[in-house]
Amino acid sequence: MRIAHAFLLSALFTGAVVAQQAPMTAPGSKNVAAVTGGTYTADAGHTLVEWTVDHLGFTPYFGLFGNITGTLTLDPKNLGASKVEVSIPVAEVTTASAGLTKHLLKPADAGKSADFFGASPAPARFVSTRVTPSGQNAKIDGNLTLNGVTKPVTLDAQFYGAGKMPAQMGGKETVGFTANTTIRRSEFNIGYGIPMVSDEVKLKITAAFEK
Repeated sequence: MRIAHAFLLSALFTGAVVAQQAPMTAPGSKNVAAVTGGTYTADAGHTLVEWTVDHLGFTPYFGLFGNITGTLTLDPKNLGASKVEVSIPVAEVTTASAGLTKHLLKPADAGKSADFFGASPAPARFVSTRVTPSGQNAKIDGNLTLNGVTKPVTLDAQFYGAGKMPAQMGGKETVGFTANTTIRRSEFNIGYGIPMVSDEVKLKITAAFEK
């Protein structure tokens, strides 16, 4: 009996260890069938805009905008009717240099305009005007308002993944995209340092929306 009891305990213990080591599966996948229609809200903690400029011809330099809010309206049967609106808190810009971050938000000198965004800048805003899908990609035309100026911008967007979050993580349906575009900051009256710091700004977007 003792041998049988010990064997049973050993089997139970081994089974528990195997169960604990069972591989986990990410809830999201590149399965477009997992996307459902409706209005999604931007996941502010996982939506980012990376901006990159050329610095003196030596290196690219990049920073980030986060805490982005907004909505995405999707109809999988009519992707062309999709709409997206997001607000980007420029005042929360992040770089690897405390000095540069401070300069980006430096108040304007008396009688002059700010070098970059200035103190307490208004959030930037992107509002789509047309979505042209192509497979799992899409061109998203819209208006970008930055530094008080509104200009048309086209995003090259790619579907990244969709699925439902685990119950212990909120259980929300989530869909994610990446997108890229290029703007000229001089068109938004941010001309400091051109051409030493490039006029061209590359934007790389990672966006998660949930409902």
